Amino acid sequence: MRGIVSLMVGLSLVCSVMIGFAGADDQVLTMSTTTSTQASGLLDVLLPEFKADTGISVKVIAKGTGAAIRDGMDGNVDLIFVHARAREEQFVQEGYGTRRYPIMHNDFVILGPASDPAGVRGNGDVVDVLKRIAAKGQAFVSRGDDSGTHTKEQALWKASGLSLASETRTIVKKGQNRDITFVHPRDLGSSYLSIGQGMGKTLTFAEEKQAYTLCDRGTFIKYKFGRQPALDLDVLCEGDPRLANPYGVIPVNPVKFPHVKHDLADRMAQWLTSSRGQSLIARYRLEGQQLFYPDALPDAK
Repeated sequence: MRGIVSLMVGLSLVCSVMIGFAGADDQVLTMSTTTSTQASGLLDVLLPEFKADTGISVKVIAKGTGAAIRDGMDGNVDLIFVHARAREEQFVQEGYGTRRYPIMHNDFVILGPASDPAGVRGNGDVVDVLKRIAAKGQAFVSRGDDSGTHTKEQALWKASGLSLASETRTIVKKGQNRDITFVHPRDLGSSYLSIGQGMGKTLTFAEEKQAYTLCDRGTFIKYKFGRQPALDLDVLCEGDPRLANPYGVIPVNPVKFPHVKHDLADRMAQWLTSSRGQSLIARYRLEGQQLFYPDALPDAK
């Protein structure tokens, strides 16, 4: 009899532990996001505070925006946090996401060598800057990886009115082959260098070539002021409204993917747009400089 009681107690303890693990798993949210939110260090500030407030942990998968959106389209994650507004809105319109929550913004900048052979320094018209780079035949390094930055660059080339060539290239990302189709100015020819890499490697390559490139401001700050030796490229064009870089969060649609943890995803979206989340974003600094500006509550401090 005593043995049976001990066995029942043991089984009860095992069941309690298993239920505890199941509960812990239920409180883990999977989020696919752009590399810039992770590389900037912002998530290192936001996620511990989110867990402290809600008990929800977040498993982060950082990759280019295009790949993060595909994660959502495949139902592989509960939430996406990306920066390609038109593609985000399409994601919602096609039923993959429930709603786009505006979270924050920063901006893109055109970088280049201090010598500025294209003569674009201080020009606030980004389209004119790209035209001048192309007209001078200067090297331009593109991420070429279907990221949010690459999407923005493509839109700017299309807005330039230049004659564009279309090209499809296979790149390897995390061991997987992906075909990327992109456009580039015909006049640049071999001076347009599409490398299929993230922002960090793109900056390193552009520095080696003393070439022009498009970069989000957060990553530029990290490489220019947060490391030694500092990045040997300067901001040559900034401030054009067309260089705006808004970020949005979208919970994946449980109607299309019943297995996703939509309740947890929506709680995170609500938290990020609350005064708590927006204030943390507004106060975040890297090397003493503000990286992101809140969009849900623009006056948050």
